[in-house]
Amino acid sequence: MSKFFKIIISILIILLLVSIIGIGIVVYDGYSIYKKAISEISIDDKIKSIQSSENYVKIEDLPQIYLEAVVSIEDHRFYEHSGIDIIATCRAIFVNIKNGSLDQGGSTITQQLSKNIYFTQEKKFTRKIAELFVSFDLEKKYSKDDILELYVNTIFFGQGGTGIGEASEKFFNKLPKDLTDYEATFLAGIPNAPSVYSSDKNIDLARERQKQVLDAMVKYGGLSQEKADEIYNSVEEIN
Repeated sequence: MSKFFKIIISILIILLLVSIIGIGIVVYDGYSIYKKAISEISIDDKIKSIQSSENYVKIEDLPQIYLEAVVSIEDHRFYEHSGIDIIATCRAIFVNIKNGSLDQGGSTITQQLSKNIYFTQEKKFTRKIAELFVSFDLEKKYSKDDILELYVNTIFFGQGGTGIGEASEKFFNKLPKDLTDYEATFLAGIPNAPSVYSSDKNIDLARERQKQVLDAMVKYGGLSQEKADEIYNSVEEIN
């Protein structure tokens, strides 16, 4: 083996070791954040606190089309994975490396719930790692329906408040169980970017987002194209 190739191999080994050490540090820091968070308030106590809210809505009191819309647009493999969607995560990592940013998500509903109940919106690798540890705990302790129920009660709707209970009252002046198909699919799209899709600021963008929700439902088998078109075209008054 030539001296040149020995040097290249040595450099590659050093880079590999540095990468492993770097990843180890990030994982350790993320784990430390996770441990600190659950030491201040346990996951069970955190969940009980959320469920005690007067605006908390049980999953049986939510329209099925709303639940299907949320899963379709946010995490269509939700009922198949164990807290992390490897396919979506790998795709997000590739896009983020390509763009040199952390803009691409890839977070599952469980990960988003973890963020909502424990962490900030700050985009840091260490926070994402901490989020994963909480997600694994949630998946071990709670059923998928429990996690989905908690998620829709903790998502932010901008001026519509936090949780589907407040949002339903704010936007349509009714209980979630009374939402029409149009209203349910409309609300499913807002949490992605509440300040952008808020109906009191830009109804056209909010409607575009609703169309994305309906398209996702058609794509993943929750709705026929004919029914999606019917819902979208049944324009209803929004507060």
